[in-house]
Amino acid sequence: MDRKAKGSRRDVLKATAAAGVVGLAGCLGDGAEHTITIAGTSSGSASQAAGQALARAADEHSEEVDVNVQTSEGWTANLHEFDAGDFSTISVDNNSLANAIESTGPFEEQPVDELPMQGFVFTSLEMFWVALDGSGIESTADLRDGGYTIYPIEPGFGTNLITTELLEDDGILDANDVNEENTDDIPGAVEEGRVDALVLYGSNRVELAGWCQEVDVRSDGSLYTIETDDEFEQTLEDHEGARVDSFEPYGFEQDVTEELGVDEVTSWVLDGQWAFGSDVSAEATYELARIAHEHHDTMREADNTTLDYDDPEVFTEAIMPDLEVHPGVAEFMQEHDVWDDDWEEGEADD
Repeated sequence: MDRKAKGSRRDVLKATAAAGVVGLAGCLGDGAEHTITIAGTSSGSASQAAGQALARAADEHSEEVDVNVQTSEGWTANLHEFDAGDFSTISVDNNSLANAIESTGPFEEQPVDELPMQGFVFTSLEMFWVALDGSGIESTADLRDGGYTIYPIEPGFGTNLITTELLEDDGILDANDVNEENTDDIPGAVEEGRVDALVLYGSNRVELAGWCQEVDVRSDGSLYTIETDDEFEQTLEDHEGARVDSFEPYGFEQDVTEELGVDEVTSWVLDGQWAFGSDVSAEATYELARIAHEHHDTMREADNTTLDYDDPEVFTEAIMPDLEVHPGVAEFMQEHDVWDDDWEEGEADD
């Protein structure tokens, strides 16, 4: 499958988008040469927070680029949005990208013809289990025995994709009822006692995602961490798209370790990055990398989970070897001596 080119539909959409960018930049009135609109997943998500932080830094420190962030249905869905020409810049996770490249998972029956080029990492999402008082759940072994209602995050999210893959591999998914509500509604489901266990996640060991914080608040102190049994841990280790880690729970208003004394959770970690189409200027993506590198303190004022981009190596942490890197980001990495010659630099239309 040709991953670098698509038919006339996307060409027409590119031309339309370009005209819209010019009009939008004129309306903004700040003279920015480029306007980048990011597909940033749902409100309260790590992508939204990181995108808004980047937008703030661009507004304060750049005359080259404006950044706008829109809501979308999730990282996995963003690849279909990109393929359809609806967005030229997306937030996406590496597991969704790997599935799209190989036409596996959700892309087996709905493959994409065109993939974006890689940009740079903006978050590492650390997923883990919590259960609710009264569920009787003590371990992932109980989930494997089944009979519960579980929430493996909203369908369409990259975090949902990797989680459901893991739960399918482990046998947990088929053994339980799955709640598929969106992240805006799941705090209400928790408050009403309609779920027994959830997968929550935080960003960069700093704080929980916005919707997870709302779950924490509306659970009325009923959340607790559970044990990870050896079988589930082995499932995590065997999955190529998951990075496994363990840490003390963070970001909660309640003590989630008190119920069972589980003071360390086992987590599957997913890296998210900005990705760009060829119709996004290399000058613009270079400028985004420069802004993050030089003004991450400004970004952190808007999103306290912002990575420490002062170290140029951070920009490389999510790069996959089998997908092109956008030329503007590649130039930035080359200038800062963190480029790997095994990576492939893509081409922009400009």
